Amino acid sequence: MSPEYARAGLFSVKSDVFSFGVILLEVISGKKNTVSYNSESPPNLIRQAWELWNDGKAFELVDPSIVDSCPSEEALRCILVGLLCLQLNAADRPTMSTVLFMLSFEAMVPSPKQPFITPNSDSITRETASSSFNEVTITAPHVR
Repeated sequence: MSPEYARAGLFSVKSDVFSFGVILLEVISGKKNTVSYNSESPPNLIRQAWELWNDGKAFELVDPSIVDSCPSEEALRCILVGLLCLQLNAADRPTMSTVLFMLSFEAMVPSPKQPFITPNSDSITRETASSSFNEVTITAPHVR
């Protein structure tokens, strides 16, 4: 879900671009983008992709089952375009036509800015602890 929709309920064509970026990273990595509230669990997919990109190790994100059959340049392009789609500011995200162009041709692709990353478990815990006024908890029922 795009940050502008999650925060303010604003939806635009750039919200779809954000969702496409998540799907692109999920396809190339073979992992789901999940938010974990457990500090022992690995970071979510967007955070992991961003950290690997900054460390120059983005190819480590590629699903091991496709590493041998996927040219590294194409995999890295998919990761780069995915990160561009996940920019925090919707105006910084490309349009879908630009995304398709970047994926289809050897076009120059700009470097991404930091994408929207959900807070880590420590900041979520602090935020949750400081936002309760009446000490009431909400339990989500699980259907069998």
